[in-house]
Amino acid sequence: MIEGRAWKFGDNVDTDVIIPGKYLILPADEAAEHVMAGIRPGFATEVSPGDIIVAGKNFGTGSSRESAPRAIKGAGIAAVVAKSFARIFFRNCINVGLPPVECSRADEIDEGMRLRVDVDNGRVEVIDTGESLDAVPLPDEINQILKAGGLVPLLQQRVRP
Repeated sequence: MIEGRAWKFGDNVDTDVIIPGKYLILPADEAAEHVMAGIRPGFATEVSPGDIIVAGKNFGTGSSRESAPRAIKGAGIAAVVAKSFARIFFRNCINVGLPPVECSRADEIDEGMRLRVDVDNGRVEVIDTGESLDAVPLPDEINQILKAGGLVPLLQQRVRP
């Protein structure tokens, strides 16, 4: 279960605003300090560990750079809840251990609301209102990757003697 404060973004947020290209040369931890700089400068200094990005349609469109979900996770964001995701971004989130939660009613969540996200069962609860929103549950195989912290950590767990 993930619990945190919602940070709201709109439709078609692309990877170039999630982590602008000029920050891609930085080590991952430093790049995370610039997450969302192309659309909301200073965002990384405002979030707290466990917070949740909430967005509209087609979140993560653009290039296939894995650095975008890596930067989001590195900034302490625990999950991204969106109406829909760009396909490659969605898979990159899984690969790096950042839960992508598809919720058709994500646009009804206001910034600052406290959320409880149940990735396993596909539920987003708005703690402030008590409302429970349906989300798309992820298959067990995907949940195993997320719980391990990403694809590489899962594979490392499985091949270690």
